[in-house]
Amino acid sequence: MASFASFVEISRYNLIPLSVTSLCGCPCHILSNKTLIPTRRTPKLKLNFVFHGSKSVFRVCPTSIYVNRRLITAVARAEPESIDESNAEEEVDQGAVLPTTKDSFSELQHKSSQLRKRIVFGLGIGISVGGAVLAGGWIFTVALAAAVFLGAREYFELVRSRGITAGMTPPPRYVSRVCSVICAFMPILTLYFGNIDISVTSAAFVVATALLMQRGNPRFAQLSSTMFGLFYCGYLPCFWVKLRCGLAAPALNTRIGAGWPFLLGGQAHWTVGLVATLISFSSIIAADTYAFLGGKAIGKTPLTNISPKKTWEGAIVGLGGCIATSVVLSKILSWPASLVSAIAFGFLNFFGSVFGDLTESMIKRDAGVKDSGSLIPGHGGILDRVDSYIFTGALAYSFVKILLPLYGV
Repeated sequence: MASFASFVEISRYNLIPLSVTSLCGCPCHILSNKTLIPTRRTPKLKLNFVFHGSKSVFRVCPTSIYVNRRLITAVARAEPESIDESNAEEEVDQGAVLPTTKDSFSELQHKSSQLRKRIVFGLGIGISVGGAVLAGGWIFTVALAAAVFLGAREYFELVRSRGITAGMTPPPRYVSRVCSVICAFMPILTLYFGNIDISVTSAAFVVATALLMQRGNPRFAQLSSTMFGLFYCGYLPCFWVKLRCGLAAPALNTRIGAGWPFLLGGQAHWTVGLVATLISFSSIIAADTYAFLGGKAIGKTPLTNISPKKTWEGAIVGLGGCIATSVVLSKILSWPASLVSAIAFGFLNFFGSVFGDLTESMIKRDAGVKDSGSLIPGHGGILDRVDSYIFTGALAYSFVKILLPLYGV
């Protein structure tokens, strides 16, 4: 034993230096726990002491650590100066860093997988929504009703969460389900009747009566959150039906409409409602995309405490992208006729998009959740995807129906 080095063999022969000087020479003392630093727990831990220059291997049982202390003591006394404890501790510290690197790699893989899912499902949703908008009529309305039903379910689940219902009895589950069904029927009734004011008022009265007559301790928060749910998830999305299907005047100057196949409706298929809906949807997508990229690149000033990740710099970039998209599409689709109208339409789309996004963020913050649901992989819930569209439909419809005829631009 002229010279030796000691190692601890763990699992599949991964050698970690073990300092022998930390082992007490007295058999009556317990071994120092600083010499063995396992980096992870395993069901079966195999420890072997291997000494250079010797074929002997001292095995350590998993249940109890027993070694020949006299032999190790003799070895330690033979050449104590040949042991470099500082180097051993440094290598042990380096070994402890390995799991952190592995965790970082796993986290990177998870983020990459989430990004792929986000892109794939985002493209799928975009193509499906674009097809429904082009089809119009019942196809568009039924697709919107399905999205409204799923969004209403997520909303009323958020309302029933502990963060919102703290200190009060949550709304009965049957009320939430009935409200979700009522919201889903609103777009269909809008297409059929053209106006649902009386239906919405009647439904709100019935739901309010059910809440007031429930057992327990009825609270105003229950009533207000439920009424807001009918308005937020059901009534506001109906303006998209009014915009897409209600404004049936043909957009005669649209170049795409002139070459549209006759079997798909010909030029008459390209109405003012279709053109306005396409520009509005595209402007909202541009606003979200440019705001995200701008915030990542130059965002420093928080926009609001409701959503700390949103910045003023990102909002300005998003506004510019939204207006630019509106202007470019107005030139391609030849609607609206003036540049001022295209800019105003883009500004309204951006304002409605941001307002809807912040409203949903406020609801989720009070509920204490990050996403409204997990329906769409990589995106969260349906409300996380449509929050920017909820208020925008009403603004876009008001712009086309009221402002344009009023000012003649």
